Amino acid sequence: MLQGMRTLLPLLVLAYALSAAEASSAVENRPADGYRGIWYAIGQKPPKYGGGLGTYPANMVPMACYDAAANTTWFVYGGTSAAGNRDLQIMIGAWRHVDGMVERPTTIRDSGGFEDAHANPAMCLGGDGHIYVVSATRHAFEGRIYRSLRPHDHSAFEIVHRGYMAYPQMWYHERTGFVLLHTRYIGGQRHLYSMRSADGRTWDASKCYAAFNGHYQNSAQLADGRIVTVFNHHPGGVDRRTNIYAMATADGGRSWQDLRGSKLELPLSAAGNPALVLDAAARNELVYIMDLAIDGDGTPVVLYLTARSIQIGPAGGPRTWRTLHLDPKGWTERTITTSTHNYDCGTLSIIGRTWTVIGPTAVGPQAQHTGGEMAYWTSADQGRNWRSQQVTANSPRNHSYARRPVPSHPGFAAFWADGDATAPSPSDLFVADAKGTVFRLPRTMTAARQAPEVLQRGR
Repeated sequence: MLQGMRTLLPLLVLAYALSAAEASSAVENRPADGYRGIWYAIGQKPPKYGGGLGTYPANMVPMACYDAAANTTWFVYGGTSAAGNRDLQIMIGAWRHVDGMVERPTTIRDSGGFEDAHANPAMCLGGDGHIYVVSATRHAFEGRIYRSLRPHDHSAFEIVHRGYMAYPQMWYHERTGFVLLHTRYIGGQRHLYSMRSADGRTWDASKCYAAFNGHYQNSAQLADGRIVTVFNHHPGGVDRRTNIYAMATADGGRSWQDLRGSKLELPLSAAGNPALVLDAAARNELVYIMDLAIDGDGTPVVLYLTARSIQIGPAGGPRTWRTLHLDPKGWTERTITTSTHNYDCGTLSIIGRTWTVIGPTAVGPQAQHTGGEMAYWTSADQGRNWRSQQVTANSPRNHSYARRPVPSHPGFAAFWADGDATAPSPSDLFVADAKGTVFRLPRTMTAARQAPEVLQRGR
């Protein structure tokens, strides 16, 4: 028997070693020493768009969540290592509302030199307090879903799912469980899919619901668990994006309806379908959807930008910021302001009857390129009239891609990154509260918890 144990022991040790190695490979986390965003650009020189794209693109939803049990806003972003500005790190940070300080961010995934910000993360809070982070698929870069090892804690994560999930948008509700809206590239086109999970670990097969020409979408969840998504389509290629379509699901993506409640035959396969709510193609306009919010009556409001041309610079203008609101009479379109670039991107929050748009609508140091100086636009009458407040000025680099938490706390209304829109540069991260106070997060932290720098006091 002793000899048998001696023979078995090395096998047990080997099995334990393999098990430990497998567990270790499934847990990727280490504390970072500060908040640094990824720099990324795409296209020709000057780039079609580029700069500090740590909070890019608009189609990762949400990128921040307020956790009431921890009185903390968790936020994910594309970061970079201390050695450079183009080595993508999937990061999560923590803003503690009890004292307005930030904790060291955690590196959830080191890309190993990959630099494409299309692989940035989205996140979601589960009903048990665990934090879920989706690291997006980008071509051969594998998509992953991570779950925090402990509730209300951002220090350690495990991989719970691997798969193809570009532009992820994750939602949780106790009635429907987890729902992940995402994109798959089919024949070079971006088609829209959903998949469900009861526990965040085991996921069903992806189900396609829109597959004509290609799409970018934004989604939002209502209090009862219904999910609304709005998306454009790409006749003639991704740069020729136009129209707005809207649809909703009450059963986690098993079935979809238009917003009048009529069932849709899936997948949608033609541009002229019942989900069409804005025919921008008839006006020869391009459509860049920035955000989708739900008003106090439970109806959607779309924030988007329209343009006449894909060309950068003055010849491609005007770029008009607009809202599309579903009211009892139908869809109402209203104009907010204009900016200078097709890839300027902001966010829309609705608190009570107040609508607030935060975005780079003022001209920045790299004029006619992605982003600019940040401004608040506020309306108390459902977008009929707007007043503005510029919240950054004399910046060295353009600010871009403001994103809001879902749900949110007034101490953390939005966050974004800056960067030179024309050439590789450092990128800082910024947080703004509901009053317009802007904070810059520390690039290098000397303690586990540190106060951010106040750049401007709000009203």
